[in-house]
Amino acid sequence: MKIENTTRILTPTTPAPEAFTDAAAAVERLRELYDLSVRFLSEQFSAAIATGRPEGRIRAYYPEIRLTTSTFDITDSRLSFGHVAQPGVYSTTITRPDLFAHYLTQQIQLLIQNHHEPVVIGMSDTPMPVHFAVAGDAEVSVPQEGAMEFSLRDVFDVPDLATTNDDIVNGDGFQYGDGSVPLAPFTAQRIDYSLARLAHYTATTPDHFQNHVLFTNYQFYVEEFEAYGRKMLADPDSGYISFVGPGNVVITDPDAPMPAPPKMPQMPTYHLTRKGGAGITLVNIGVGPSNAKTATDHIAVLRPHAWLMVGHCAGLRNSQRLGDFVLAHAYLREDKVLDDDLPVWVPIPPLAEIQIALENAVAEVTELEGYELKRIMRTGTVASLDNRNWELRDQRGPVQRLSQSRAVALDMESATIAANGFRFRVPYGTLLCVSDKPLHGELKLPGMASSFYKTQVSRHLMIGIRAMERLREMPLERIHSRKLRSFEETAFL
Repeated sequence: MKIENTTRILTPTTPAPEAFTDAAAAVERLRELYDLSVRFLSEQFSAAIATGRPEGRIRAYYPEIRLTTSTFDITDSRLSFGHVAQPGVYSTTITRPDLFAHYLTQQIQLLIQNHHEPVVIGMSDTPMPVHFAVAGDAEVSVPQEGAMEFSLRDVFDVPDLATTNDDIVNGDGFQYGDGSVPLAPFTAQRIDYSLARLAHYTATTPDHFQNHVLFTNYQFYVEEFEAYGRKMLADPDSGYISFVGPGNVVITDPDAPMPAPPKMPQMPTYHLTRKGGAGITLVNIGVGPSNAKTATDHIAVLRPHAWLMVGHCAGLRNSQRLGDFVLAHAYLREDKVLDDDLPVWVPIPPLAEIQIALENAVAEVTELEGYELKRIMRTGTVASLDNRNWELRDQRGPVQRLSQSRAVALDMESATIAANGFRFRVPYGTLLCVSDKPLHGELKLPGMASSFYKTQVSRHLMIGIRAMERLREMPLERIHSRKLRSFEETAFL
């Protein structure tokens, strides 16, 4: 332990920054530095709880990755990631290198290959909040302010909004305190915040999340997903190795019980896992754009390869029937929850790889193709509103806008999920199933809903799963499109 300056800030002794040309070795050093900081803070916090206020301030730092390049040489322009655009000093703070080991190794290796420069691994000057340091220790919890004999923030660092925000992905000109430019889309504190929120909202820890995420707005899809998961566990050739439910209940036996927790979380989440995180996660976000934004805000830090909305919608055309599918190729955004982060004038483009995977999956599951596929599927604009009961107000305004936009379906979540995918550079898509037609007198009533759910949910979910399995086979550089990258992008996905 050393003492900094005269203010008695107690920090752990750490190795000096070191250059690495081997990505795996660089990630191993990140692990060592992160574990050192976490262990120091946990021990000091436990001691403070037991014996009272320490004599000095306790502080440890996040590790960081740093790259310095002095050339304008153009790298492989086909890639949307893995390189920086111009000379400069680039850095990013790192948390949970154990959880992100594969991602970090992959991204660091690309940097080294594309710029022929080493990366430097050392401690950053960003303090690690004690809340995040002890989050993984079940035996340690941080009391609420006022419960201790001293103010926590007088002794330990707490979460700081200056480094817990979306300034990087929103393009707000974020730089680190030393002037370096971000290498990655999120700071360590922003990631830690979301990891904690994910565990709270989904009742599963972040390490269970897979790289392909399905969002739905009905519990019926969860029941079908569990049935499918058990079927895959019974098939030794499926490649799936476990099924995880709320409360971190993990089963590998297809007949094993999966007890529900005493209190279900706000967004029950289930994971059909595969080696390397190549499985599928299903999140029941419930109803509304606020939930959709909350879920995607936090899942984005895990850097999934794709997320899709597979939920129910109102069909807006008389030619549609209950049970028909809608493949979104544009969005009318009246959800209002992202207007400050992504103005409504920003177009949310369809992504060819996602669209093709979904259309092919529909053809495979329904055994229809070409012109015959038009019998059960429309491609068009999906409108997302923030008012579930818009029909009860003066309808002339909403109906006119829906007609002008050429909308074929209406829901409350799809545009939010797509827009946040665009904002966070996560490939996105939407395939909805028509469950009512309010403009044509077919309302979602209990009897109609029950019959509809029984016949359509299984097929709809299977289409989403098949689409994800197709996307899983795509090379990373193909699925992560340049279409989602802005003028000045981070090197990391």
